[in-house]
Amino acid sequence: MRYPPQILDEIRARLPVSVVVGRKVRLKKAGREWKGLSPFNAEKTPSFYVNDQKGFYHCFSSGKHGDIFTFLMETEGLSFPEAVERLAGEAGVPLPKLTREDKAEETRRKSLYDVMEIAAQFFESALFGRFGAKARDYLASRGLDRGAQEQFRIGYAPPERFALRDHLAAKDVPAEMMIEAGLLVAGEDIRVPYDRFRDRIMFPICDLRGRVIAFGGRAMSAEVAAKYLNSPDTPLFSKGRLLYNHHQARAAAHDRGTVVVVEGYVDVIALAQAGFPNAVAPLGTALTEDQLGLLWRMCDEPVLCFDGDKAGRRAAYRALETALPQLSAGKSLRFALLPEGQDPDDLARSGGAGAIERVITGSRPLVDILWARETEAGPLDTPERRAALERRLKEALSLIRDETLRRYYRDDVEARLCNLNPNGPSYRRLPPGRGRPAMFGRKPERGHARNVPITFSPRLTTTRLFSGAAGISPREAFILVMLASRPRLLEGAHDRLALLDLTHPDTLAVASQLLDELNHAAEENRPVQSVMTPEIERLRDCVPVSNRRYLTDPDLENKAGLLLQQALSRHEREVSLRRELAAAQAEFGHSFRDELSNLVADINVEVNSLDGSEADERGTAEQERPMDAFLDKVLGDISRRR
Repeated sequence: MRYPPQILDEIRARLPVSVVVGRKVRLKKAGREWKGLSPFNAEKTPSFYVNDQKGFYHCFSSGKHGDIFTFLMETEGLSFPEAVERLAGEAGVPLPKLTREDKAEETRRKSLYDVMEIAAQFFESALFGRFGAKARDYLASRGLDRGAQEQFRIGYAPPERFALRDHLAAKDVPAEMMIEAGLLVAGEDIRVPYDRFRDRIMFPICDLRGRVIAFGGRAMSAEVAAKYLNSPDTPLFSKGRLLYNHHQARAAAHDRGTVVVVEGYVDVIALAQAGFPNAVAPLGTALTEDQLGLLWRMCDEPVLCFDGDKAGRRAAYRALETALPQLSAGKSLRFALLPEGQDPDDLARSGGAGAIERVITGSRPLVDILWARETEAGPLDTPERRAALERRLKEALSLIRDETLRRYYRDDVEARLCNLNPNGPSYRRLPPGRGRPAMFGRKPERGHARNVPITFSPRLTTTRLFSGAAGISPREAFILVMLASRPRLLEGAHDRLALLDLTHPDTLAVASQLLDELNHAAEENRPVQSVMTPEIERLRDCVPVSNRRYLTDPDLENKAGLLLQQALSRHEREVSLRRELAAAQAEFGHSFRDELSNLVADINVEVNSLDGSEADERGTAEQERPMDAFLDKVLGDISRRR
C-alpha cells in the first residue's frame, strides 16, 4: 500500500464527508444524516445520503458507496493517489514521499499489528488457563459474563516474568519488535527485557478498524502500585487520540443519537451488557481535545457519566476546562453525575438499564457544571465574595472562542448572578438565559467606566440587533415571500439567498424550499415557478401591511425589485452590525476602557433617540431611513474606536 493507513485515517478524521461531498451536491440535514440529489444519476427525489459519523456516502439510485477518496475518484475521475494528495493538502496532513525505507517501515507496521494480535490471543487463552482462575472469579464478581468477555476479548497476563516474551519468541517475533509494540520493558539498566503486563486482567484497545493496537491491564494484586497500566505510546498507539471501544460504539452512537463517556474499561463493558453499546472511555487520561473531536463526530452532545464522588466531580471539571475553548454552536457536552459512591458498573448491576437511562436522561448542560464548580468554592454571602465569583466566571467564559456562543453563556451566567441577591435594590430576578439583565446597577457615567461596569439601554437589549430574534423578522419575511411570489426575482437571487443569514427556523425552512425550487428548475430545464407552501403563507402574515401590495401586483414588479434589493442590503448590513456589536460586547466584558464605555454610551443615546423603527424593522424605504443612519453611525464608531 502506498499510503499508510494512519495517514488515510487522519485525513478522514479532519475532513467530514459532508464537507467534501457538499462542494458538488447540495445537501440538506435529515436527522443525523445529510441527503441530496444523486451526483451519479438524474433524479427528482433525493436518494443520496451522507453519514459523517460512519464516514461514508451511499447512493440508492446507483448503488454507489464509499468515503471521501472514492467520491473524488467517482465524480472527478481521479486516481486513488491523486485523490489522497488533494484531500491531504486540504486537510493539512503532510504526505512524505515513500522511499525504500518508508516502504520497509510500512511493512514493519503491518508486522506490529500481527504481533499485537498474537499477544491478544495469548492473553485470551491464558484467562482460561491454570493461572486464570482468580481473574475469572473477579470478572464474575463484576457481572461480566462470558459473552461480554468474548466480545471485548478480555484476557489475562500470567504472573511469570517472561511468559509473553517466550510465547512470541516461539513464533519468531524478534525482541526488538516486542519492545517497539510496548509489550516488553527494556532500558539501559535492564539486561534482560521482561513482560510489561504480569498478573493483570487484560483489555485490548483497538483502532477504528478493530485491530488490536494496545492493552490496558488491571492488577489482580492490591500490593501493586499501579492498579491500571496502559501500553506506552508506540507507532500504533497514542492514548490521547483514541477512545476505548470507539470502533464498536460509533455505529450505536449514530443509531441512538448520543454517546456515553465513562471513566473505565469495566464501566464501558457493563453499560454494553445493560443495553448501552454506545459507551466509550478515555484511556487512563483526562479527556483531550483530540478525544473531544472524536466524540463530536459521533454526536453533537456527548454525555459524560462520571462517578458520584469527589474524584468524579474533578474529572467533570477537567473535561469542562478542555471543552470550553472548543465549544461551538450545536457542539457541547452534557454531564450525568451518578449517586454518591456509585460508578456506572455499580448502577448497571443494582438498577439495570432503567436506572442508567434515568441518569442519562437527567444529564445537565455544561453551563450548570461551570456554575456548580465556581459556586462550590465557598459561601457567597457578601458583595466581595459574589464579586470574586463574577470574576472567576468571566475568566472561564473568556476561554470560549465562538463569540456568539460566548454571548449566550454570558447572558445565562449574568441572570444567575442576579438571582444570588434577589432583595438588593439593583437586581431583578430572572431565569437563566432570558435576555441580558441590568445586573450592574446604575447607568454608567462618562469618566467612571473603570469603577462602574457597563450596561445597555433597555431598548437596545430588546432588539434583534443585540440579543437575537425570538420571533420572525418582518424584513426576513418580506424578502422570502417576495422571492416566493415573483419567480423572476427568485431566479436572479440564488447566490444571495444561499448565503442569507437567517434567524428563525421558519425562515430557514422557507429559504430551503426556495433553493429546492431553483435546483429542480435547473435540473428539469424549466422556468422557475412561484412557491406556495403553508410555511410561506404563515410568513406572509409577518410582512408589514404597507408592503404586501408589492408581493403580487404586476404593475409594481420593478418597484418590488428595488425594494427587495434594499431589504437584502439592509439585512446584510444588520448581520454585520450584530457581529460587530457582539465583538464589542466581548471586549468590554473583559475591559472597561474609556473609549469602549463612550462607545456603548453613544449607542445607548442613538437607540433611545430613535423613534423605534430600528426595533420594528419595517420594510418600506421611508420607515427604514432611521435604521440606515443608526447602522452607518454605529458601524463607523466601532471601526474607529476599537
